[in-house]
Amino acid sequence: MLWVAIIGLVMTVLAVAVAGRRALFLYKLATMGPPAPERIEYARTHVGGEIKTQLVEVFGQKKLLKWTPSGTAHFFVMWAFFILLTVYIEAYGAVIQGAITGTPDFHIPLIGTWAVLGFLQDFIAVACLAGLLVFAAIRLKNSPKTLGRKSRFEGSHLGGAWLVLFMIFNIIWTLFLARGVAAANGHFPYSSGAFVSLALGKILPASEVLEGVALLLHIGFMLVFLVIVVHSKHLHIFTAPLNVLFSRRPDGLGGAPELRIDGKPVDFEDEDLDPERLGRGKVADTTWKGFLDFYSCTECGRCQSQCPAWNTDKPLSPKMLIIDQRDHAFQIAPYLSAAREDLHEDVLALLDKPLVGEEGVIHPDVLWSCTNCGACVEQCPVDIEHIDHILDMRRYQVMVESSFPSEAGVMVKNLENKGNPWGMSEMKRADWIEELDFEVALIDDKMPEDTEYLFWVGCAGALEDRAKKTTKAVAELLHIAGVKFAVLGPMEACTGDPARRLGMEYLFNMLAQQNIETLNEAGVKKIVATCPHCFNTLANEYPQLGGTYEVVHHTQLLAKLVDEGKLTPITPIEEKITYHDPCFLGRHNKVYSQPRDIMSKVPGVQTQEMHRHKDRGFCCGAGGARMWMEERIGKRINTERVDEALTTNPDTVSTACPFCMVMLGDAINEKKNNGEAKESLEVVDVAQLLIKSVKTPS
Repeated sequence: MLWVAIIGLVMTVLAVAVAGRRALFLYKLATMGPPAPERIEYARTHVGGEIKTQLVEVFGQKKLLKWTPSGTAHFFVMWAFFILLTVYIEAYGAVIQGAITGTPDFHIPLIGTWAVLGFLQDFIAVACLAGLLVFAAIRLKNSPKTLGRKSRFEGSHLGGAWLVLFMIFNIIWTLFLARGVAAANGHFPYSSGAFVSLALGKILPASEVLEGVALLLHIGFMLVFLVIVVHSKHLHIFTAPLNVLFSRRPDGLGGAPELRIDGKPVDFEDEDLDPERLGRGKVADTTWKGFLDFYSCTECGRCQSQCPAWNTDKPLSPKMLIIDQRDHAFQIAPYLSAAREDLHEDVLALLDKPLVGEEGVIHPDVLWSCTNCGACVEQCPVDIEHIDHILDMRRYQVMVESSFPSEAGVMVKNLENKGNPWGMSEMKRADWIEELDFEVALIDDKMPEDTEYLFWVGCAGALEDRAKKTTKAVAELLHIAGVKFAVLGPMEACTGDPARRLGMEYLFNMLAQQNIETLNEAGVKKIVATCPHCFNTLANEYPQLGGTYEVVHHTQLLAKLVDEGKLTPITPIEEKITYHDPCFLGRHNKVYSQPRDIMSKVPGVQTQEMHRHKDRGFCCGAGGARMWMEERIGKRINTERVDEALTTNPDTVSTACPFCMVMLGDAINEKKNNGEAKESLEVVDVAQLLIKSVKTPS
């Protein structure tokens, strides 16, 4: 068996050398950009939480198992990689022992003859084969050739995926061949348990040569697979656990990350600030965490299948956004360290290719189609942070290139001059109070001592007619429940969410610091907000600038008041209602139950969920500052959502966001004009339903 050891050793050295060289290349490429020390620091200081996350997401496959049967198939294939490592220990041990003693009857010390291990090895190998069949069936059923854009594999590198499936198949059948021949030769370490291997041992011929060939085939396919993995999308086998380890917590949703240069938060008052380094203008500006995203993308298309932009025929695919950047990085990587005078014109053109542009890596229409809804991040099984990539590119486009949709410029000017996106006078922020029949405390300097909450009304809640109905309903409900609250009125300015999501980080910073100063001087500790965008910004982004408060959404507070008996819905509302989850309330902040809990307590209400709801809810189209941009490509997202709502035949569509009310309301009015929706159909906030049931006598 010496010949087996020599051939095995040569194959192993060559394969490991090739794979190691590729790994070094990938490391150097990933670390050429700016650092991300905050990722390492968080992982270092939250070891317990990160271990739990690895157990749940990586080993437990939590996100993948949401998609059955593909998730179940992946679970078994993934665990086959772990468990079958023991088979490779046995295989290399047999090769070495065969060379030394001439008899390849190696077994792992202590556990190597345990029937349970033999059974587990054979079982997981069979389960892996079944998983491969499921994967093949899924890929054939969802082939882009037949489904086009409806296929989640549209745009993926399909050839590489089929090659990997073929290689895993080769690893499994050679595994059984090697184990079966070993059993026939009397070299197999298990006398029971390994049901497939032992059965094959009864029908395969006893042959030392065949056993050596089978071992080399099994090891050889594994080594070739290793080389393929580090050169393909299946690199995620190694990088996905790292990507999960260094991802944002609790996930890549909620607050947008701070703008950083060289790993440090940007100080816009720094006289030495280089404006050309704001955001990401070329792929070399990507942090190593961004490259981990590139390396970890499995091209599964789950993000693409859930994206509202892609589903309404827009050019944005979160998957291809990542793939295109990765492919470009691999294209230019060999030339990054070379002197420019030594490079050909074509190579220079490739190096100078802008990250975003008509002829860039990412087309502007792709960048500006994003609503920041978070569906991609929610569904990604390896924790890729697509929104972070988009925001970084938007920041560069807006602050360095001054390139963004023209209509958004009006919103930016209004924020700069008036502190709200509509450009209305700040003195109008308190007008809604005059329509109430009770007093609302207006903060002039400090919060009154007996006041529990600051009611953050928001720009829409104070200035947009439909949203003002929600504002008044919430104020009345708090008044009825005996909750002491106050409002800032003219002292309140936009939280800056539209500016930040557009990429205008400087303007966000300015508005946020202004509001934080106002809140801190007033002594505010607890805030209730009706707008999920305000709620998300106040709760998750203001702490980045020193503004830390206890922030709740109005549905959370109202649900609590109903549970405590301080609000009692008594009047039946005999309506069939479907609820639309606002993205920044649901996916970004995981508030799903409270709005539904409120509706369930209102007598007479029949609730009917839309097909896409909760963590798979479909966007209204207003997020990511798109509320102030025209939708010119494909089907309107709000129309798509209303079409889905109409399939439930509702009397009312409810939601808990002023942006959603506007977008869904506009789409419903269009449907009414076309005779596609009943005239009585309307969009209301959950608070409006509750006040109607609480106030009106039975």
